[in-house]
Order: sequence, then C-alpha cells, then structure tokens
Amino acid sequence: MSRKILLIEPNYRNKYPPMGLMKLATYYRRRGDDVRFFKGDLKVLAAQLLCEEFLVEVNDPKLGKQVPKLVEHVKTGKFAPLDAIQNFRNSAQESLLKEYRIRYRDKQFPQFDVVGVTTLFTFYWRQTIDTINYAKMFCSESGRIIVGGIAASILRERMLQETGIDPIYGLLNKPGILDDDSTDIIDELPLDYSILEEIDYTYPANAAYLAYMTRGCPRKCAFCAVPRLEPEYKDYVGLKEQIQKASERFGPQKDLLLMDNNVFASKHFNKIIDEIKECGFERGATYTPESEYDIAMRNLRDGFNVRAYTRKLIRLYDLISDRLPESEQADFYLKREERNLLYTEVAHMDAIIEFDSIARPLYQKYFKRLKRMRIIDFNQGVDARLVNDMKMEKLAEINIRPLRIAFDHYSMKDTYIDAIRTAAKYGINDLSNYLLYNYEDEPDDLYYRMKINVDLCDELGVKIYSFPMKYHPIDDPNYFYNREYIGKHWNRKFIRSVQAVLNATKGKIGRGKSYFEEAFGKDIDEFHKILWMPEAFIIHRFKYKDNLTAEWWDKYIRLDTVQLEKLHKIVATNLFDESTATGDPDLDEVLTYYQTRREHK
Repeated sequence: MSRKILLIEPNYRNKYPPMGLMKLATYYRRRGDDVRFFKGDLKVLAAQLLCEEFLVEVNDPKLGKQVPKLVEHVKTGKFAPLDAIQNFRNSAQESLLKEYRIRYRDKQFPQFDVVGVTTLFTFYWRQTIDTINYAKMFCSESGRIIVGGIAASILRERMLQETGIDPIYGLLNKPGILDDDSTDIIDELPLDYSILEEIDYTYPANAAYLAYMTRGCPRKCAFCAVPRLEPEYKDYVGLKEQIQKASERFGPQKDLLLMDNNVFASKHFNKIIDEIKECGFERGATYTPESEYDIAMRNLRDGFNVRAYTRKLIRLYDLISDRLPESEQADFYLKREERNLLYTEVAHMDAIIEFDSIARPLYQKYFKRLKRMRIIDFNQGVDARLVNDMKMEKLAEINIRPLRIAFDHYSMKDTYIDAIRTAAKYGINDLSNYLLYNYEDEPDDLYYRMKINVDLCDELGVKIYSFPMKYHPIDDPNYFYNREYIGKHWNRKFIRSVQAVLNATKGKIGRGKSYFEEAFGKDIDEFHKILWMPEAFIIHRFKYKDNLTAEWWDKYIRLDTVQLEKLHKIVATNLFDESTATGDPDLDEVLTYYQTRREHK
C-alpha cells in the first residue's frame, strides 16, 4: 500500500542540497510511495497543504491564482486577503474555507505516514529542534518520524532529550534500517534531483552531480566530525552508474561536486581519476545542457514526481511568456487559461501533455542551449601530506577547479607550500582552501598562513582563494545555540576584527598583495593594529583612515605598558559603554573611540 512521505530540511541557509533526503526520496519512490519535499516555514507548509485540500474539494480552477491569498487567510485568520477575491466573501466557498482555517488553528494538519527531517551543523541547533518538534504534527498516529544527518549523529542523546526522537546515527549503509523487508542500502542509492524542483529555495551549488567516490577519512583530527560520522574509510565508490542514472532521468549536469573527505588516501586513486574522465570531466571538458523543458515533459509523461514537474512546467510557461512579443503574450495567456495552466495548484498532467504541442515550439525558439565548460570540485579538499608528483600529475588530467588543499595549522606550512608548488608544476592554477582558526592556533598563525597564499600567488602566477573558517566545538553543550566559542589564544575582539575584515572581502582572500595588505596589514605589527582597532574603523576603513583612525592610533601608542595592559583587558571583551571608564583620562579617551562601533554597524 502506498505511503505518504514528507521530507523536510529546516529553513536555514545552506549551499548544498540535502543528499541524504535525495537518497531517501529515491528509496521511498522505488517502493511506490508518494514523496513530498519541503524547505521553508512549516507553518506555511501547513497552510499550503490545507489549501490544496480545499481546492480539491471546491473544484474551482479559477481559484488557482488566489492561492497566496487563501494561504495567508488560513495561516493568519485575516480577512483582508479574502476581500481582494471577487465574489468570495460570504459565499459557500468562504464558509468552507473557514473550516480549513479552524483546522489550521487547532493544528489538525494533513497527515503523513513517514516524516523525515535532516540536520546540518550544531549552530543551527535551535532552529533544527523547533523544526523537528513542529514536524511531529504532520505525522499520523500510526506513522513514523525519522531524523538523521550531522547534528543528529553528533548530538544524538541531546536530540533525543529535546525532541523525544532517537535519531539515526551515521550513515544508512545497511539494508533493512527503515523497512525490514528492504534490501536497499540507502546510502548507495542514486539521488533524486527532482525534489529540488518542489521548493522555492535555490541552492548556490546547483546544476551539478553530487556524489562520493570515497567515504570517511583515515585521519582522526580532533577538530573534525568525519571520524564520528563516517568512522570507516571506504576507498572506492563507483561513480559511472551514479552519473548514468542521474543523466537518464534528470539530464546531464554541468559540474561534478564530490564530497570526499580524503580522496588522496585511496589506493584506487588512479582508477577514480580515470572514471571521472570517462564520465565526461577530463581536462578541457565541455557539455551542452539538455532542454529543461524536455526533461520536465519526459518525467511528467513517465509519472515521475508529477508534483515537481507540474510546478516546473508552469514556471517554464511563465518564462516563455516573458520572452514572447507583446502581440503574442495575450494569446498564449488565454490558451493557458482555457486549460487551467496558469497556476500549479490547479494544473493537471493531462492538460500539460495536451499543451505540449503549443509550448514546446515556443520554448525551442526562445531558449537556446549553449556549450559550457565543465568543472569538477573535490569540495572537502585534499590532504597536502599525501601530495606527490605522480598524484598531482594524474589529478591534472581532469577539469578540477578549484583544487582545495587543506591548510589547517601553521606547523604544516612546508608541506602545504610544496603541495601548491607541485600543483602549479602540473598546470593546476585555480586553488582554494579553508584556514581553520580559533582552535589551538594563535592569531599570528592565521596571518602568516594568509600571507603565504598571497606570496605563492605572486611567485607561481596561480590563483589561491583562502576562506578563514572559525572553529566551533561541535559537541560542547555550552555552544549548541550559538557560535560564541573563543579559543585559548583568541578573544572576542580579535574574532570580531577578523570577521569585520572578512565581511568586506565576502569571506575570502584572493590574489593581490596590495589588497591583502590593506585588509590585514603589510606585516604582523599592522595586523596587530587591526586586531585592536575599533570596529567602525575596520568596517569603514577609508572613511576614517585619515582622521579618526589616525587620532585613535596616535593616542593608543602614547599609552604606557600598564595602560595598554588595562586597555587590552577591556577591549578583549568587545563590550563598550560608559561603564567601561577607568578613571585614567588618557586611557578613557582611547576607549571613547570604541564606543563609535555600535553607531556604524
């Protein structure tokens, strides 16, 4: 018997689609279940689901364009949205809608047999917990709610305590975990990309195959969650079949995003690179995308996620309309209106298929498919300690951009520099890395690592984009709800100063020595000056550079050692108001500059 499945990602901002839920969608769809995906405000979902039932009951296609107003009324109880609908107030339809408003108010939501919620990082903890607890209201009395993902695995006991749900730990890498009669290993299933068409949110990492070719990492770094999430290193996962199945169903994708944590550790490394090339990502690779319209129609005709591809085609009709000359737009609109194809909520598959003969030629006329470059990204980075000429020469056979090489601490600088030089030697010139800070490092270590990358760009003629990444203890109960952890060599002011600079650089440091020196200082002394500088002067660097910043610095350097020690103790807290006065006129005068911080945020 077909089950109703609701898969949910909490409403946080994130770059990558939820691979776990995409595998679950494949799993449940293969079993003949009705799968729905949602990311957003669950209160809106509840109102949308109730309005869907209302529209089915009233069977009035003209109400399709009023869905936003109907949803708003069901959610808020306000009548203003209904007043905007002609002949709706005091009608039999309004009377029926009131029943759905009451159901919403009483939290009598449409029910699902399985509700699955994914989790990400622990600093989204409160939002994730609230999502899980609200999601319970969509689960039928005999149904099941399942929770998994990073936060669920790392903080399993805490999640059980706050939700009453014992989450799934780690990977779904054995048969029968969710259904006793299943032989599927869910972690090895292909991804269902169609669920991404069901939501309004657009992931920054899109138009890409998402996959693994290895799992886990043989390293056991204390700051990393991978050893707990994927404790066993699996040194090869086949890619070809994943790509083939995804391409057949969803069309070829532009890029290949591999989430491997340490591909250089695999004894099958050469085999992995050869397979990537066979899948169409050799050096210089290009591709021509398949028509989005053709993909959507093919899946709709196959009855594959009709909900998603109905929504997709209605949006494509809107795009066609935008491209049409004004003289043709009205006719196209009327033809859609005749078939109730203006709004997803009242559109039917048969009408869309019948409309194909009209829409397809227009889409082909106004939307051209152009050849594009393909790239591959080992997104989690490669291990500099395992770099050698043979591996780097092999890696250069694929269209990798950027190559991410880990530079987690300053002590590995020689190894890291050798790895960058080896990459450049074999023509890999687009590079990137994350620079962990606020762990056991000192602030100077971060500066020197950033400067190494800038110097290497000049020396080798390469591009290295560095992304300083603040360490956050993933399982410390004191930091579940925030990112306030301060490393033993850091303080709040230093953290805030680095973040203020990164806000201006959009979180990254690229090539260009003059740019870097302006942002972080031309030497370590200037970096220290920026760390202690009032925040407003960092953020509005050019505005204050020749006046207030100069005044502050002149008074700052006039303080003696004892005064500086007192100043640093106060400034390190990054809390400034009138109560910070010390009674020392010279010291208090310097402190007044820090009070401008709040005025210019």
